[in-house]
Amino acid sequence: MHLFLIIPLAAAFMMAILARTGDCVRDIISGLAAISLAVFSVLTLMAANFFHSAVIVKSFAGFMPPAGTAFVVDGLSAFMLVTVNTVALFVVLYSAGYMNKYTDKWKFQSLFFLMISGINGVLVASDMFNLYVFLEIAAISAYFLVAFGTEAEELEASFKYAVMGTVASAFILLGIAFLYSHTSTLSLAGIAQAIAAAPSARIVQFVSVLFLMGFALKAALVPFHAWLAYAHSSAPAPISAMLSGVLIKVLGIYAIARIFFSVFGASAGICQILIALGVLSMIAGGVLAFGQSDIKRLFAYSTVSQIGYVALALGVATPLAFFGAVFHLFNHSIVKSLLFLNSGSIEQMFRTRDLSKISGVVAGAPVTGYTSIMGAMSISGVPPFGGFWSKLIIIFACLQAGHPVLAAIAVLVSVMTMAYYFAAMTPALFGAGINSFNAVKKVHGIMNVSVMALAVLALAAPLALLPEMRQRLIDGAVQALVNGSAYAATVLGAIK
Repeated sequence: MHLFLIIPLAAAFMMAILARTGDCVRDIISGLAAISLAVFSVLTLMAANFFHSAVIVKSFAGFMPPAGTAFVVDGLSAFMLVTVNTVALFVVLYSAGYMNKYTDKWKFQSLFFLMISGINGVLVASDMFNLYVFLEIAAISAYFLVAFGTEAEELEASFKYAVMGTVASAFILLGIAFLYSHTSTLSLAGIAQAIAAAPSARIVQFVSVLFLMGFALKAALVPFHAWLAYAHSSAPAPISAMLSGVLIKVLGIYAIARIFFSVFGASAGICQILIALGVLSMIAGGVLAFGQSDIKRLFAYSTVSQIGYVALALGVATPLAFFGAVFHLFNHSIVKSLLFLNSGSIEQMFRTRDLSKISGVVAGAPVTGYTSIMGAMSISGVPPFGGFWSKLIIIFACLQAGHPVLAAIAVLVSVMTMAYYFAAMTPALFGAGINSFNAVKKVHGIMNVSVMALAVLALAAPLALLPEMRQRLIDGAVQALVNGSAYAATVLGAIK
């Protein structure tokens, strides 16, 4: 598990050391680092599922808690590691072509791998201190990456993102301080044990509110979403893909799931709040996406809406709902990364993000055009893509749990998603076309390879529903959520 931190940190420092070498050398090192992380994440997921949802605990520097600290991976964090590092691999490949237009590309690569180390660190952290430190490493790297182009729009977006992110971090840090004063430990397992002994303590309820506000801000759930459209639309396309594809899910959704289901124990009140936040995000994100002429703002508001599905499913809190949440989280990570990467290709081709000025993408750049169609169909819930099946599972979970109104809302929002994607992207993709020959020339070959691979994953995602594949890939994450109350005993047992 140390490799999930060592590899990206080493890559980040190597980028700085090799700043004066050619881009080709750094691109090769970046690619090797990303491939290594993806391979190790798959091996970790296989190991976690081999132990049937038990946790894997590794000491840091040879000292187990309480003398030292440890890294912990269970089915949920192993699944998230695969999602994060798979997306990161294809973003690194895409960046090899896309980022050539920027000066000091090595700074982008260094910050990118620092962000990856922070994200991976959040996923393997076993205590509040390390979780917060890694969360800040990822967030601060993201602030700088949003501003990487140093244009006025990018600097403004980065400033807004940094302000809102700092507010969120302040809520989280304050919650950690109160929690430590109550439990006298920062270990997630130790906190879970202490809270289980006195679950109704007022301070726990107060800390729950602080954490909900902080992590909901990181996840861009409505009404904490104001920063997202600015940051995602202004950042370079690879960073938009990472922000929407994995960052808000790990710093926001994963953290909520880990803390409220594994540590605090999800109460009926917390589940109701998650349902409310999820429904608000689904509807508000969909409404805000209508009429957007900026392609990246369209995708950003769509992210708000789709994250709402995951929050809704977590709030329903049945095994089927957890399965839908995990599967939809994976589908959205793949598909939204694909769409944001394609938005970067389209922007390079037409030198604008204004959909009213974009036409003939399919004719001018077939790979970009057709993979964009596949991404839009998946996110809209069109069969046979993975997005259809994950939404269908969430809808059935709502019906099974006795929430027909929530199921109806999920269906209507899916129809709304299809409507705004169709209305906004059909003219851009299938219009008469301008500068088609030049457009083809401007899309780097490695960029096409990356988006084609993501499109294949979006199409192949339903294979994960097959019993054998589901058992190997998803069931461990679902069981980690279902058996969240057993997290403390399992971790402490492994440490002993």
